[in-house]
Amino acid sequence: MTTPALLPLSGRRLPPLNLGASAFPHHRATLRLSEKFILLLILSAFITLCFGAFFFLPDSSKHKRFDLGLEDVLIPHVDTSKGGKNLGGFLIHGQGHDEHRHREEEERLRNKIRADHEKALEEAKEKLKKSRDEIQAEIQTEKNKVVQELKKKDSKPLPPVPLPNLIGINSGEPADPDIREKRNKIKEMMKHAWDNYRQYGWGHNELKPIARKGHSTNIFGNSQMGATIVDALDTLYIMGLHDEFREGQEWIDKNLDFSVNSEVSVFEVNIRFIGGLLAAYYLSGQEVFKIKAVQLAGKLLPAFNTPTGIPWAMVNLKSGVGRNWGWASAGSSILAEFGTLHMEFVHLSYLTGDPVYYNKVMHIRKLLQKMDRPNGLYPNYLNPRTGRWGQHHTSVGGLGDSFYEYLLKAWLMSDKMDTEARKMYDDAIEAIEKHLIRKSNGGLTFIGEWKNGHLERKMGHLTCFAGGMFALGADGSRDDKAGHYLQLGAEIAHTCHESYDRTTLKLGPEAFKFDGGVEAVAVRQNEKYYILRPEVIETYWYMWRFTHDPKYRQWGWEATQAIDKYCRVSGGFSGVKDVYSSSPTYDDVQQSFFLAETLKYLYLLFSSDDLLPLDNWVFNTEAHPLKNKKQHHCTSSIRI
Repeated sequence: MTTPALLPLSGRRLPPLNLGASAFPHHRATLRLSEKFILLLILSAFITLCFGAFFFLPDSSKHKRFDLGLEDVLIPHVDTSKGGKNLGGFLIHGQGHDEHRHREEEERLRNKIRADHEKALEEAKEKLKKSRDEIQAEIQTEKNKVVQELKKKDSKPLPPVPLPNLIGINSGEPADPDIREKRNKIKEMMKHAWDNYRQYGWGHNELKPIARKGHSTNIFGNSQMGATIVDALDTLYIMGLHDEFREGQEWIDKNLDFSVNSEVSVFEVNIRFIGGLLAAYYLSGQEVFKIKAVQLAGKLLPAFNTPTGIPWAMVNLKSGVGRNWGWASAGSSILAEFGTLHMEFVHLSYLTGDPVYYNKVMHIRKLLQKMDRPNGLYPNYLNPRTGRWGQHHTSVGGLGDSFYEYLLKAWLMSDKMDTEARKMYDDAIEAIEKHLIRKSNGGLTFIGEWKNGHLERKMGHLTCFAGGMFALGADGSRDDKAGHYLQLGAEIAHTCHESYDRTTLKLGPEAFKFDGGVEAVAVRQNEKYYILRPEVIETYWYMWRFTHDPKYRQWGWEATQAIDKYCRVSGGFSGVKDVYSSSPTYDDVQQSFFLAETLKYLYLLFSSDDLLPLDNWVFNTEAHPLKNKKQHHCTSSIRI
């Protein structure tokens, strides 16, 4: 385990790790003036040599060009007026060929070479009159032209897919003035986070709000890809912050470039970038977001080039070379990573008409269906070379979580037509309930982790999303158990609220135990941090939508006040290292998911239900809303 400041995590995530990414520096060729002069002299000498060679060529009329033992040479021609014989479009000339015409041709070539030589010398003289800065500016201009031409070649026109009249993308204004005031406060917090990122970290992936500079982690490689911009777009849109949205759109249009020599996390880039771009496209209808999403998806496809089709965890966007995390069990891929691609990839196939994305994720599903599962549970590790499970570790938190979420959401996204996904979800949840869900001595329902044949009685903050998942999946569950799963969701929400309420700051720790009289409390120092995570608030929002029990808004407001009091700094919002300390230290990171998820779920919690209604929208694991099949009325051959 590492310190919170080193965690490359968001949404449904991996556990905390400190992994260095290889650097791929871009070397910019900068020619000094003296170097430029030498190159120009070499070029001039070469042209002079060519000119001299042509000038002193012997008269070809006196010599055969190629002594191939042939009396005649085939020359393309269609005119037979000079006595030649036309055979199939070629004219056969004998040795009586017109010598005068050859001499004219050679003279014309000499004149052209002489003119080109003189022109090159004139250009060289003009170059040498310019300053170093002017020469560098011209070189940069030419480089930019080449880059733009390459981009044009890469940008294949996408088929027109008409956008339907979308439901619930504006307003959501609550009638109650007290609720409206709280919602406005959350909007102000979003503005504070965005404005400081705009001022101090613009174009960087994230922000260090205390140091007031850009921040990044190994999940983004060594490139500044504006992760916060892409992640925050849909939140800005639904909050009505349209000037800020346009700022982000302009940056994406002009600066977001995926042809970089950078190794990125396939999972993180998919849920944050492709998910964020697709959501921005659906909400605004701006084509640039769809085009960028498809360009990036093409860069991720080489990650699937494994013996099994299970993708690598990381891929180099330029070379397409993939690999897995060095710490993963026996070189395995991770369930929550390769199992959290389905929603975005199905939408990509729908928007492009290209089934390749759909086929990739359906292949993963088919492979998983064929495999034996110990105790009906999915282990977190799968080797992409052998197709065998790695270490038998099962979690509904980090490493496993969003795999189960995407099974349920694949069913919802298909307007409940994808019964295969629903069956896989139901089977998995039954096994989880049997082996991982327990009640503590104090009556708190928790979800433990299965490790090496025994249950670890510890629950992570990441696992708290499951309360909302159980509520979302209640309708349509087997054996009329909708009430049971709604109640289970409520119990998980209560346990996670207790993990917040039992801290000094009223913010939840990264993980908490249920052992030896300790309940819903972190024991280890490196599990006491809070990095602006959204999962508990996410569950509050889903429970509010399905029950309208006012306690969920009350709990959400408690969390809002705690974040504003203890995580807000003048330069944005920062995580804290110890939620049990009355004077905590900051980790100095404003995570992109804070704008994408935490503030979005809080805003929705204090909005009316007609803003992004769940009958019409399905949220990816980074809280990016994607349309479900109900809203699709088009001619695309790919159906969601």
